[in-house]
Amino acid sequence: MKGCSQINKFALSDKTAYDYQFKYVDIGNVNQNGIIQEPGLITFEEAPSRARRIVKENDVIISTVRTYLKAIAFFDFIPKDYIVSTGFAVLTHKSKVNPKFLAYHSQSECFIDSVIRNSTGVSYPAINSQAIAALHVIFPDFSEQTAIANYLDTKTAAIDRKIELLTAKADKYKALRRSLINETVCRGLPASERFTPSETLTKMKDSGIEWIGMIPEHWEEYRMKDLGFLYSGLSGKAGDDFNQDENENNCDFIPFTNIFNNDTINPDVMGKVVVFENEKQNKVKKNDLFFLMSSEDYDGLGKSSLLAVDLKNTYLNSFCKGFRITRKKVLPAFLNYQLQSDTFRKIMQIEGKGFTRLNLKMEKVNDFAVYIPNTIEEQIAIVEYLNERNAQIDTILTNISNQISKLTQLRKTLINDVVTGKIKVTD
Repeated sequence: MKGCSQINKFALSDKTAYDYQFKYVDIGNVNQNGIIQEPGLITFEEAPSRARRIVKENDVIISTVRTYLKAIAFFDFIPKDYIVSTGFAVLTHKSKVNPKFLAYHSQSECFIDSVIRNSTGVSYPAINSQAIAALHVIFPDFSEQTAIANYLDTKTAAIDRKIELLTAKADKYKALRRSLINETVCRGLPASERFTPSETLTKMKDSGIEWIGMIPEHWEEYRMKDLGFLYSGLSGKAGDDFNQDENENNCDFIPFTNIFNNDTINPDVMGKVVVFENEKQNKVKKNDLFFLMSSEDYDGLGKSSLLAVDLKNTYLNSFCKGFRITRKKVLPAFLNYQLQSDTFRKIMQIEGKGFTRLNLKMEKVNDFAVYIPNTIEEQIAIVEYLNERNAQIDTILTNISNQISKLTQLRKTLINDVVTGKIKVTD
Protein backbone atom coordinates (compact mmCIF):
# COMPACT_ATOMS: atom_id res chain seq x y z
CA MET A 1 0.00 0.00 0.00
CA LYS A 2 2.78 2.23 -1.11
CA GLY A 3 2.38 5.89 -0.22
CA CYS A 4 -0.70 5.22 1.91
CA SER A 5 0.60 3.34 4.93
CA GLN A 6 3.66 2.07 6.68
CA ILE A 7 4.46 -0.98 8.76
CA ASN A 8 4.09 -0.52 12.50
CA LYS A 9 7.17 -2.25 13.95
CA PHE A 10 6.64 -1.38 17.61
CA ALA A 11 7.16 -4.54 19.62
CA LEU A 12 7.53 -5.63 23.22
CA SER A 13 11.07 -5.74 24.51
CA ASP A 14 12.50 -9.05 25.67
CA LYS A 15 13.16 -7.23 28.94
CA THR A 16 9.41 -6.80 29.59
CA ALA A 17 8.42 -7.86 33.11
CA TYR A 18 7.17 -11.44 33.17
CA ASP A 19 4.01 -10.47 35.09
CA TYR A 20 3.06 -7.65 32.68
CA GLN A 21 -0.48 -8.32 31.42
CA PHE A 22 -1.85 -7.49 27.99
CA LYS A 23 -4.62 -8.51 25.60
CA TYR A 24 -3.32 -10.83 22.91
CA VAL A 25 -5.07 -10.80 19.52
CA ASP A 26 -4.52 -13.88 17.38
CA ILE A 27 -6.26 -15.17 14.24
CA GLY A 28 -9.15 -16.59 16.24
CA ASN A 29 -10.04 -13.16 17.68
CA VAL A 30 -10.94 -11.64 14.29
CA ASN A 31 -14.21 -12.64 12.65
CA GLN A 32 -14.99 -12.63 8.93
CA ASN A 33 -16.42 -9.08 9.11
CA GLY A 34 -13.24 -7.63 10.58
CA ILE A 35 -14.66 -7.34 14.08
CA ILE A 36 -12.27 -8.04 16.94
CA GLN A 37 -13.65 -10.43 19.53
CA GLU A 38 -12.60 -9.43 23.04
CA PRO A 39 -9.36 -11.28 23.82
CA GLY A 40 -8.42 -12.47 27.28
CA LEU A 41 -5.56 -11.20 29.42
CA ILE A 42 -2.27 -13.08 29.43
CA THR A 43 1.10 -12.26 30.96
CA PHE A 44 4.33 -11.74 29.05
CA GLU A 45 5.61 -15.02 30.52
CA GLU A 46 2.52 -16.92 29.26
CA ALA A 47 2.52 -15.38 25.81
CA PRO A 48 3.74 -17.36 22.79
CA SER A 49 6.95 -16.07 21.22
CA ARG A 50 4.99 -14.63 18.27
CA ALA A 51 2.97 -12.31 20.56
CA ARG A 52 5.09 -9.21 20.43
CA ARG A 53 3.68 -6.54 18.13
CA ILE A 54 2.11 -3.47 19.74
CA VAL A 55 -0.88 -1.80 18.05
CA LYS A 56 -2.35 1.64 18.46
CA GLU A 57 -5.55 3.46 17.52
CA ASN A 58 -6.38 3.50 13.77
CA ASP A 59 -3.98 0.66 12.95
CA VAL A 60 -5.14 -2.00 10.48
CA ILE A 61 -4.07 -5.60 11.04
CA ILE A 62 -3.95 -8.04 8.12
CA SER A 63 -3.21 -11.74 8.35
CA THR A 64 -0.12 -12.61 6.35
CA VAL A 65 -1.08 -16.29 5.96
CA ARG A 66 -3.32 -16.97 2.96
CA THR A 67 -5.44 -19.56 4.79
CA TYR A 68 -6.60 -16.84 7.20
CA LEU A 69 -6.44 -13.93 4.80
CA LYS A 70 -9.94 -12.70 5.63
CA ALA A 71 -8.71 -11.94 9.18
CA ILE A 72 -8.49 -8.17 8.67
CA ALA A 73 -9.46 -5.72 11.39
CA PHE A 74 -9.35 -2.03 12.23
CA PHE A 75 -8.65 -0.58 15.67
CA ASP A 76 -11.19 2.24 15.80
CA PHE A 77 -10.72 2.40 19.57
CA ILE A 78 -7.72 3.03 21.78
CA PRO A 79 -6.17 -0.46 22.11
CA LYS A 80 -4.56 -0.03 25.51
CA ASP A 81 -2.18 -2.92 26.24
CA TYR A 82 -3.09 -4.76 23.01
CA ILE A 83 -0.51 -6.99 21.36
CA VAL A 84 -1.02 -8.93 18.12
CA SER A 85 0.55 -12.04 16.70
CA THR A 86 3.41 -11.63 14.26
CA GLY A 87 1.09 -13.51 11.90
CA PHE A 88 -0.41 -10.07 11.25
CA ALA A 89 1.00 -7.15 9.31
CA VAL A 90 0.22 -3.96 11.24
CA LEU A 91 -0.42 -0.97 8.96
CA THR A 92 -0.33 2.61 10.21
CA HIS A 93 -1.87 5.20 7.89
CA LYS A 94 0.04 8.18 6.58
CA SER A 95 -1.21 11.76 6.35
CA LYS A 96 -4.01 12.44 3.84
CA VAL A 97 -5.26 8.89 4.25
CA ASN A 98 -8.47 8.26 6.14
CA PRO A 99 -7.66 5.27 8.40
CA LYS A 100 -11.21 3.92 8.16
CA PHE A 101 -11.08 4.02 4.37
CA LEU A 102 -7.74 2.20 4.54
CA ALA A 103 -9.42 -0.47 6.67
CA TYR A 104 -12.32 -0.90 4.24
CA HIS A 105 -9.99 -1.00 1.25
CA SER A 106 -7.97 -3.74 2.99
CA GLN A 107 -11.15 -5.84 3.23
CA SER A 108 -12.01 -5.49 -0.45
CA GLU A 109 -11.74 -8.42 -2.84
CA CYS A 110 -9.44 -6.46 -5.15
CA PHE A 111 -6.93 -5.93 -2.33
CA ILE A 112 -7.18 -9.53 -1.11
CA ASP A 113 -6.60 -10.77 -4.67
CA SER A 114 -3.42 -8.64 -4.83
CA VAL A 115 -2.18 -10.17 -1.58
CA ILE A 116 -2.90 -13.70 -2.87
CA ARG A 117 -0.99 -13.04 -6.09
CA ASN A 118 2.04 -11.94 -4.07
CA SER A 119 1.91 -14.85 -1.61
CA THR A 120 4.57 -17.53 -1.80
CA GLY A 121 4.78 -21.10 -0.52
CA VAL A 122 2.94 -24.34 -1.24
CA SER A 123 1.70 -26.03 1.93
CA TYR A 124 1.45 -22.79 3.94
CA PRO A 125 1.36 -19.85 1.49
CA ALA A 126 1.98 -16.45 3.05
CA ILE A 127 3.11 -12.90 2.39
CA ASN A 128 5.38 -10.74 4.54
CA SER A 129 4.55 -7.33 5.98
CA GLN A 130 6.93 -5.46 3.70
CA ALA A 131 5.30 -6.95 0.58
CA ILE A 132 1.87 -5.83 1.80
CA ALA A 133 3.13 -2.31 2.47
CA ALA A 134 4.72 -2.20 -1.01
CA LEU A 135 1.52 -3.00 -2.90
CA HIS A 136 0.46 -0.23 -5.31
CA VAL A 137 -3.05 1.11 -4.78
CA ILE A 138 -5.00 4.13 -6.04
CA PHE A 139 -6.87 6.17 -3.44
CA PRO A 140 -9.29 9.06 -4.05
CA ASP A 141 -8.73 12.42 -2.35
CA PHE A 142 -9.23 12.71 1.40
CA SER A 143 -12.76 14.14 1.26
CA GLU A 144 -13.99 11.28 -0.93
CA GLN A 145 -12.25 8.75 1.31
CA THR A 146 -14.12 10.21 4.28
CA ALA A 147 -17.45 10.15 2.42
CA ILE A 148 -16.90 6.50 1.45
CA ALA A 149 -15.90 5.53 4.99
CA ASN A 150 -18.98 7.23 6.45
CA TYR A 151 -21.27 5.63 3.86
CA LEU A 152 -19.86 2.15 4.49
CA ASP A 153 -20.05 2.67 8.25
CA THR A 154 -23.80 3.21 7.93
CA LYS A 155 -24.47 0.44 5.44
CA THR A 156 -22.28 -2.24 7.04
CA ALA A 157 -23.63 -1.41 10.50
CA ALA A 158 -27.16 -2.12 9.24
CA ILE A 159 -26.03 -5.42 7.67
CA ASP A 160 -24.05 -6.38 10.78
CA ARG A 161 -27.09 -5.72 12.95
CA LYS A 162 -29.21 -8.05 10.81
CA ILE A 163 -26.51 -10.71 10.99
CA GLU A 164 -26.26 -10.24 14.75
CA LEU A 165 -30.03 -10.70 15.19
CA LEU A 166 -30.08 -13.78 12.95
CA THR A 167 -27.10 -15.27 14.80
CA ALA A 168 -28.85 -14.71 18.15
CA LYS A 169 -31.97 -16.35 16.74
CA ALA A 170 -29.93 -19.35 15.56
CA ASP A 171 -28.29 -19.64 18.98
CA LYS A 172 -31.72 -19.83 20.62
CA TYR A 173 -32.80 -22.65 18.31
CA LYS A 174 -29.53 -24.51 18.96
CA ALA A 175 -30.12 -24.14 22.70
CA LEU A 176 -33.69 -25.39 22.22
CA ARG A 177 -32.36 -28.42 20.36
CA ARG A 178 -29.89 -29.20 23.14
CA SER A 179 -32.48 -28.79 25.91
CA LEU A 180 -34.93 -30.97 23.99
CA ILE A 181 -32.38 -33.79 23.77
CA ASN A 182 -31.18 -33.31 27.37
CA GLU A 183 -34.68 -33.53 28.82
CA THR A 184 -35.92 -36.43 26.69
CA VAL A 185 -32.95 -38.78 27.09
CA CYS A 186 -32.98 -38.31 30.87
CA ARG A 187 -36.72 -37.99 31.64
CA GLY A 188 -38.45 -39.72 28.73
CA LEU A 189 -41.13 -38.44 26.38
CA PRO A 190 -43.27 -35.46 27.38
CA ALA A 191 -46.59 -36.58 28.90
CA SER A 192 -48.48 -35.55 25.76
CA GLU A 193 -46.36 -37.90 23.64
CA ARG A 194 -46.62 -41.08 25.70
CA PHE A 195 -48.48 -44.21 24.66
CA THR A 196 -51.36 -44.33 27.19
CA PRO A 197 -52.82 -41.92 29.77
CA SER A 198 -51.49 -44.10 32.60
CA GLU A 199 -47.92 -43.49 31.42
CA THR A 200 -48.26 -39.75 31.90
CA LEU A 201 -47.59 -40.33 35.61
CA THR A 202 -44.31 -42.19 35.21
CA LYS A 203 -42.63 -42.87 38.55
CA MET A 204 -39.13 -41.48 38.90
CA LYS A 205 -36.05 -42.67 40.77
CA ASP A 206 -32.73 -41.11 41.70
CA SER A 207 -29.97 -42.04 39.23
CA GLY A 208 -27.38 -41.55 41.97
CA ILE A 209 -25.47 -39.08 39.77
CA GLU A 210 -25.98 -35.41 40.63
CA TRP A 211 -25.78 -34.12 37.07
CA ILE A 212 -28.37 -36.60 35.82
CA GLY A 213 -30.77 -36.45 38.75
CA MET A 214 -34.09 -38.28 38.50
CA ILE A 215 -34.83 -40.79 35.74
CA PRO A 216 -37.91 -42.95 34.98
CA GLU A 217 -38.16 -45.83 37.42
CA HIS A 218 -38.36 -48.49 34.71
CA TRP A 219 -35.16 -47.35 32.97
CA GLU A 220 -32.20 -49.66 33.57
CA GLU A 221 -28.59 -48.72 34.25
CA TYR A 222 -25.84 -50.34 32.18
CA ARG A 223 -22.14 -49.89 31.65
CA MET A 224 -21.16 -49.48 28.03
CA LYS A 225 -19.26 -52.77 28.21
CA ASP A 226 -22.57 -54.46 29.11
CA LEU A 227 -24.05 -53.33 25.80
CA GLY A 228 -21.25 -54.14 23.35
CA PHE A 229 -17.54 -53.74 22.69
CA LEU A 230 -15.06 -51.11 21.57
CA TYR A 231 -12.75 -51.64 18.60
CA SER A 232 -9.82 -49.65 17.26
CA GLY A 233 -9.48 -47.50 14.19
CA LEU A 234 -6.75 -47.82 11.57
CA SER A 235 -3.37 -48.97 12.85
CA GLY A 236 0.14 -49.18 11.37
CA LYS A 237 -0.51 -46.57 8.69
CA ALA A 238 2.04 -44.01 7.48
CA GLY A 239 1.36 -40.69 5.78
CA ASP A 240 2.06 -42.18 2.35
CA ASP A 241 -0.86 -44.62 2.77
CA PHE A 242 -3.43 -41.81 2.56
CA ASN A 243 -4.92 -39.96 -0.40
CA GLN A 244 -3.34 -42.06 -3.15
CA ASP A 245 -6.09 -41.39 -5.67
CA GLU A 246 -4.89 -43.89 -8.28
CA ASN A 247 -4.07 -46.83 -5.99
CA GLU A 248 -6.21 -49.91 -6.70
CA ASN A 249 -6.17 -50.81 -2.98
CA ASN A 250 -7.77 -47.55 -1.94
CA CYS A 251 -10.58 -47.82 0.60
CA ASP A 252 -12.77 -45.29 2.39
CA PHE A 253 -12.23 -44.33 6.00
CA ILE A 254 -14.31 -42.13 8.33
CA PRO A 255 -12.24 -39.04 9.22
CA PHE A 256 -12.11 -37.34 12.60
CA THR A 257 -14.00 -34.30 11.28
CA ASN A 258 -16.97 -36.39 10.11
CA ILE A 259 -17.55 -37.51 13.69
CA PHE A 260 -16.87 -34.09 15.17
CA ASN A 261 -19.20 -32.21 12.82
CA ASN A 262 -22.08 -34.68 12.58
CA ASP A 263 -24.38 -36.46 15.03
CA THR A 264 -24.91 -39.05 12.29
CA ILE A 265 -22.05 -39.96 9.97
CA ASN A 266 -22.21 -38.26 6.57
CA PRO A 267 -21.47 -41.03 4.01
CA ASP A 268 -20.37 -38.43 1.45
CA VAL A 269 -17.49 -37.15 3.60
CA MET A 270 -14.80 -39.84 3.52
CA GLY A 271 -11.02 -40.05 3.37
CA LYS A 272 -8.98 -42.47 1.28
CA VAL A 273 -6.46 -44.98 2.63
CA VAL A 274 -4.57 -47.90 1.12
CA VAL A 275 -5.59 -51.20 2.78
CA PHE A 276 -4.33 -54.56 1.47
CA GLU A 277 -6.31 -57.81 1.63
CA ASN A 278 -4.08 -59.46 4.21
CA GLU A 279 -4.19 -56.54 6.66
CA LYS A 280 -5.97 -56.97 9.96
CA GLN A 281 -8.04 -53.79 10.16
CA ASN A 282 -11.50 -53.29 11.65
CA LYS A 283 -14.27 -52.52 9.17
CA VAL A 284 -17.22 -50.40 10.29
CA LYS A 285 -20.81 -51.68 10.23
CA LYS A 286 -24.23 -50.07 10.17
CA ASN A 287 -25.40 -49.00 13.67
CA ASP A 288 -21.85 -48.70 15.02
CA LEU A 289 -21.13 -45.71 17.26
CA PHE A 290 -17.85 -43.83 16.93
CA PHE A 291 -16.03 -41.87 19.64
CA LEU A 292 -13.35 -39.19 19.41
CA MET A 293 -10.76 -40.47 21.88
CA SER A 294 -8.31 -37.59 21.45
CA SER A 295 -8.88 -33.87 21.01
CA GLU A 296 -7.15 -30.52 21.45
CA ASP A 297 -10.04 -29.30 23.60
CA TYR A 298 -13.08 -30.54 25.51
CA ASP A 299 -15.51 -29.73 22.67
CA GLY A 300 -14.37 -32.75 20.69
CA LEU A 301 -13.38 -35.16 23.44
CA GLY A 302 -15.75 -38.14 23.67
CA LYS A 303 -18.00 -36.81 20.89
CA SER A 304 -20.06 -39.63 19.40
CA SER A 305 -21.65 -40.17 16.00
CA LEU A 306 -23.86 -42.96 14.64
CA LEU A 307 -23.39 -44.81 11.36
CA ALA A 308 -26.97 -45.16 10.13
CA VAL A 309 -26.26 -46.66 6.68
CA ASP A 310 -24.35 -49.62 5.24
CA LEU A 311 -20.82 -48.82 4.05
CA LYS A 312 -18.76 -51.46 2.27
CA ASN A 313 -15.03 -51.85 2.99
CA THR A 314 -14.87 -48.73 5.14
CA TYR A 315 -12.54 -48.14 8.07
CA LEU A 316 -12.18 -45.71 10.97
CA ASN A 317 -9.68 -42.93 11.71
CA SER A 318 -6.92 -43.97 14.10
CA PHE A 319 -7.79 -41.24 16.64
CA CYS A 320 -11.22 -42.82 17.10
CA LYS A 321 -12.83 -45.92 18.55
CA GLY A 322 -15.81 -47.80 17.22
CA PHE A 323 -18.48 -49.30 19.48
CA ARG A 324 -20.59 -52.22 18.31
CA ILE A 325 -23.80 -52.95 20.22
CA THR A 326 -24.39 -56.66 20.84
CA ARG A 327 -27.13 -56.50 23.47
CA LYS A 328 -30.62 -57.04 22.15
CA LYS A 329 -33.34 -54.46 22.75
CA VAL A 330 -30.88 -51.54 22.78
CA LEU A 331 -31.52 -49.07 19.98
CA PRO A 332 -28.23 -47.52 18.73
CA ALA A 333 -29.96 -44.25 17.80
CA PHE A 334 -31.30 -43.83 21.34
CA LEU A 335 -27.89 -44.52 22.88
CA ASN A 336 -26.30 -42.04 20.49
CA TYR A 337 -28.79 -39.32 21.48
CA GLN A 338 -28.12 -39.95 25.16
CA LEU A 339 -24.34 -39.82 24.70
CA GLN A 340 -24.65 -36.53 22.78
CA SER A 341 -26.68 -34.79 25.49
CA ASP A 342 -24.93 -32.05 27.47
CA THR A 343 -25.31 -33.98 30.71
CA PHE A 344 -23.62 -37.13 29.49
CA ARG A 345 -21.01 -35.20 27.47
CA LYS A 346 -19.88 -33.38 30.65
CA ILE A 347 -19.49 -36.66 32.52
CA MET A 348 -17.45 -38.08 29.63
CA GLN A 349 -15.26 -34.98 29.35
CA ILE A 350 -14.24 -35.17 33.02
CA GLU A 351 -12.38 -38.37 32.17
CA GLY A 352 -10.10 -36.62 29.68
CA LYS A 353 -6.42 -36.43 30.64
CA GLY A 354 -3.48 -34.63 29.10
CA PHE A 355 -1.74 -31.28 28.69
CA THR A 356 -1.22 -30.31 25.04
CA ARG A 357 -3.86 -32.84 23.95
CA LEU A 358 -6.72 -34.47 25.87
CA ASN A 359 -7.18 -38.22 25.68
CA LEU A 360 -9.79 -40.76 26.78
CA LYS A 361 -8.85 -44.26 27.85
CA MET A 362 -10.81 -47.23 26.54
CA GLU A 363 -11.64 -48.43 30.05
CA LYS A 364 -13.27 -45.09 30.86
CA VAL A 365 -15.65 -45.48 27.91
CA ASN A 366 -16.27 -49.14 28.74
CA ASP A 367 -17.19 -48.26 32.33
CA PHE A 368 -19.36 -45.29 31.34
CA ALA A 369 -22.90 -45.55 32.79
CA VAL A 370 -25.98 -45.11 30.58
CA TYR A 371 -29.71 -45.45 31.26
CA ILE A 372 -31.92 -47.35 28.82
CA PRO A 373 -35.75 -47.67 28.72
CA ASN A 374 -36.65 -51.33 29.29
CA THR A 375 -38.61 -51.67 26.04
CA ILE A 376 -37.43 -51.17 22.49
CA GLU A 377 -40.83 -49.54 21.72
CA GLU A 378 -40.15 -46.66 24.10
CA GLN A 379 -36.64 -46.16 22.71
CA ILE A 380 -38.05 -46.03 19.18
CA ALA A 381 -40.73 -43.55 20.25
CA ILE A 382 -38.11 -41.26 21.83
CA VAL A 383 -35.86 -41.41 18.76
CA GLU A 384 -38.75 -40.70 16.39
CA TYR A 385 -39.89 -37.78 18.56
CA LEU A 386 -36.39 -36.27 18.65
CA ASN A 387 -35.83 -36.88 14.94
CA GLU A 388 -39.04 -35.06 14.07
CA ARG A 389 -38.43 -32.09 16.37
CA ASN A 390 -34.77 -31.80 15.39
CA ALA A 391 -35.64 -31.94 11.68
CA GLN A 392 -37.95 -28.95 12.19
CA ILE A 393 -35.24 -27.04 14.05
CA ASP A 394 -32.58 -27.96 11.47
CA THR A 395 -34.78 -26.62 8.68
CA ILE A 396 -35.08 -23.31 10.51
CA LEU A 397 -31.32 -23.21 11.18
CA THR A 398 -30.55 -23.91 7.51
CA ASN A 399 -32.82 -21.04 6.49
CA ILE A 400 -31.12 -18.69 8.98
CA SER A 401 -27.68 -19.81 7.79
CA ASN A 402 -28.63 -19.07 4.17
CA GLN A 403 -29.82 -15.59 5.14
CA ILE A 404 -26.57 -14.90 7.00
CA SER A 405 -24.51 -16.13 4.02
CA LYS A 406 -26.39 -13.80 1.65
CA LEU A 407 -25.93 -10.83 3.98
CA THR A 408 -22.23 -11.62 4.43
CA GLN A 409 -21.75 -11.76 0.65
CA LEU A 410 -23.74 -8.54 0.26
CA ARG A 411 -21.40 -6.86 2.74
CA LYS A 412 -18.30 -8.01 0.86
CA THR A 413 -19.70 -6.95 -2.51
CA LEU A 414 -20.78 -3.55 -1.18
CA ILE A 415 -17.33 -2.80 0.27
CA ASN A 416 -15.56 -3.90 -2.90
CA ASP A 417 -17.84 -1.94 -5.24
CA VAL A 418 -17.65 1.26 -3.19
CA VAL A 419 -13.87 1.38 -2.58
CA THR A 420 -13.18 0.58 -6.25
CA GLY A 421 -15.55 3.29 -7.50
CA LYS A 422 -18.19 1.00 -9.03
CA ILE A 423 -20.69 2.67 -6.71
CA LYS A 424 -20.26 6.43 -6.55
CA VAL A 425 -20.49 8.00 -3.10
CA THR A 426 -20.81 11.71 -2.44
CA ASP A 427 -21.17 13.82 0.68
